[in-house]
Amino acid sequence: MKFLRDALDSVKPHFEKGGKWEKFYYIYEAHDTLLFAPKDTTKAKGVQIRDAIDMKRLMMTVIISLIPCLLFAIYNTGYQHFIAIGQPDAGVMDIVWIGLLKVIPIVVVSYASGLTVEFIFATIRKHEVNEGFLVSGMLIPLVMPPDIPLWQVALGTIFAVIIAKEAFGGTGMNILNVALTARAFLYFAYPGQISGDVWTYIGSGNEAVAGFTGATPLSIGAEAVTTGENVVASLNTYGQGWADGLFSFSNLFWGFYPGSIGATSVLMCLIGAVILFVTGVGSWKIVVSVFAGAYGMGLLFNAIGANAFMDLPAHYHLVMGGLAFGAVYMATDPVSAAQTETGKWIYGILIGVLTVLIRVLNPAYPEGIMLAILFMNVFAPLIDYYVVNANKKRRLQRATV
Repeated sequence: MKFLRDALDSVKPHFEKGGKWEKFYYIYEAHDTLLFAPKDTTKAKGVQIRDAIDMKRLMMTVIISLIPCLLFAIYNTGYQHFIAIGQPDAGVMDIVWIGLLKVIPIVVVSYASGLTVEFIFATIRKHEVNEGFLVSGMLIPLVMPPDIPLWQVALGTIFAVIIAKEAFGGTGMNILNVALTARAFLYFAYPGQISGDVWTYIGSGNEAVAGFTGATPLSIGAEAVTTGENVVASLNTYGQGWADGLFSFSNLFWGFYPGSIGATSVLMCLIGAVILFVTGVGSWKIVVSVFAGAYGMGLLFNAIGANAFMDLPAHYHLVMGGLAFGAVYMATDPVSAAQTETGKWIYGILIGVLTVLIRVLNPAYPEGIMLAILFMNVFAPLIDYYVVNANKKRRLQRATV
């Protein structure tokens, strides 16, 4: 890597004060500190410890935890393609190749459009490039359907970075999760490409089908509210003859079914969660409490049993849709989540409860994790406020004069 270090050092004078590219210094600095540990040291007197883990390295840890979901997303996208055209026995390399062709362009567009906005704001405001988009740029593609138009990915990403992040001051100042803001914008602006059962594959004309549309597990549950059909039975029988067991409980856990690119596999999300917990980057309390809240609300609906969706066994809610992905990667956002330890439990439980509540009682929007997290992002500061105040009151009561 010495040649790269030398190359960066040789052009650095052009970006420093007085150089011909002075106004682009922060773009240079972003690339330098991404590739190499910063050399900055404190000027204060006294004992100091230099830590190699800066914000960029912290964000890279989250990206590493996302790799299992990304790899599975590539495979599953190709696999669903071959199911759609009636070739479920396609070879692994063929499946991976199709997955790469569909997923990688979405990832590239997400990073290209988002970082362009980041660089523009850094140049205008003369501050360091915000590192947070290293993660958001990967999360956005993983919560999109694989057939979404690339221009919509760019539009949603630009909207989210400007409105949900830069408008509040950049990384560390946003009150909403950036990736979920992008998805929410596209969901309400272009519902035909991102909502319900519109996961499609568009063929090239010489294949078995030119277009394929399949239901999602949650849309089947929402349908049961009006049809009264048993949800578990409908899930187990869906796809018979062309994709047997597509929505069985075990397959919902593994994730081999149509859905958002990287949010279908609970197993991959749990692997990522372990990485976040071991490194101390993610809060296990939030993840556990989200699952607990969803499961508890599912049990409550089972007890009420007013419609077929309420009768769905509570454990199904834990593997359907993007609950696991949202709990592990979205709800744990260190900026928009609750900060106090007690607040994390309250925050997570309410996300789980609201997710199932939205799923069951709002058939127009069968997936509830996105809205639940965004809603609780807004209330996270309020939760922390009351937790801190309650702690102050307890300590004042114990205080002696």
